[in-house]
This record gives sequence, structure tokens and C-alpha cells, in this order.
Amino acid sequence: MTAAPTSGRSSPGPPARPGPPPAVAAFDFDGTITTRDTLVPFLARVAGAQQFVSANGRLAMATVRGRIALRDRDRVKEHMLEMLLAHRSEDELRSLGERYAQELLARGRLREDVVARVQDHVAAGHRTVIVSASLVYYLEPIARELSIEDVICVEPEVVDGELTGRLAKPNVRGSEKAVRLREWLGAPPDGPLDVRLHAYGNSSGDHELLAASDVAWWLGRPARLPSGARVFTPDAPLD
Repeated sequence: MTAAPTSGRSSPGPPARPGPPPAVAAFDFDGTITTRDTLVPFLARVAGAQQFVSANGRLAMATVRGRIALRDRDRVKEHMLEMLLAHRSEDELRSLGERYAQELLARGRLREDVVARVQDHVAAGHRTVIVSASLVYYLEPIARELSIEDVICVEPEVVDGELTGRLAKPNVRGSEKAVRLREWLGAPPDGPLDVRLHAYGNSSGDHELLAASDVAWWLGRPARLPSGARVFTPDAPLD
């Protein structure tokens, strides 16, 4: 029996298996990477004690008179930034931010266990990003020192080298954290992400970010653990 001729091409075989989705680690900053709030001390330094106290007094009067609702944290913050930063030089703010970042690093204001976790993600080849309601001027230097790829944070509007007192985009808190992270990833507003997302947070302002993640780590009070999140411990595996 004569064998049938062949084409000389090998059979295609089974289709290639897709690899795992790329991993991204998104970290809140204040209370997650740091041991405390960092924005208020920075604003006090930039403005000086007298102007800072005066601005707080005017802000308190605005809430008493009902011009700003105290529970509207985003508006309170925007008003404070407007009073303290309007007409300041952006170059000056960047210089002060660099100095402040170095002090946070030198004075042990960062949590060693979380910094180690950042390095674990970096070593594993994961993309890393800070998603924070703190200011870009000191977060960028911190990210650079920790080998974090990028920051998503509060960026004041700048015109002709001066801050206008307004924000370039909404405050990075609550649902805005998840919105801005999707923009950063180039993902549509809704639907699943094409990455495996690890998220780290410690407050109610991080809940939406944690809810959008595949692996959610909680660094706040255990009693306030959000649904689906895990309490972070230094020996917890990356998953």
C-alpha cells in the first residue's frame, strides 16, 4: 500500500496556552506606606505656621457658616489647598517636595514591612504604582527612591509656572482611585481588568480601590476590614 503524499508542513498542534495576566501592585500612601499623615505637615511647612493657622481658622468659619460642609472632605481639602498654595511657584513646590521626601525617608516615616513588600513586587517583575490623595511634589521623589514605577495623586493646576489654587483633576480618594487607576492602565471605565491587581489600603478612602482588585490587602484596623480584603502581615505571600 502506497502511503499518501504529505505536504511537508508539520501539523499545527494544540493552540498555545495564554500566559498569566500581568500583575500590578497599587499602594495607598498615608497610613499604608507611611506611619502617619504626610499632607498636613507638608502644607504647614510650605505655608509657614502663621498662614497655616490663619487658613485653618478661615476654613472653620466657612464650615460654621455653611459655605462648605465639613463632611465634604474633597471640598474642604480643595479650599485648604487654594488658600495655601495659590500663586506659589511650581519650581519652589517641587524643591520643597524633594526635601520633604528625603526627610520622610531619613526619619523612618515609612513602614519597613510595606517598603519590603513593594520591593517583593518589584523583584517579581510586577508593575507598581502609588494611588494617593497626597501631593505629587513629594510622592514622585518617594516613588523614585522605592523603585515604584509611577504615582497617581493630587496634582495642582499650574499656569505659567504658578499654582492657580485649583486641582488639575479631582481629589484621588474613594471611587476616584479606581477611576484613575483604570485610566493609568488604559482600561475601559467598566468591566474586568486585563491584569492581576494587588491593592493595599488602610482607610475608607481605599475601599473602592480594594474592591476593584484581585488581591486586597488591609492595613487599617482589623475591626474595619472591608469585605473580601485580607489583613496584611509581613509574611503574607504575594499570591
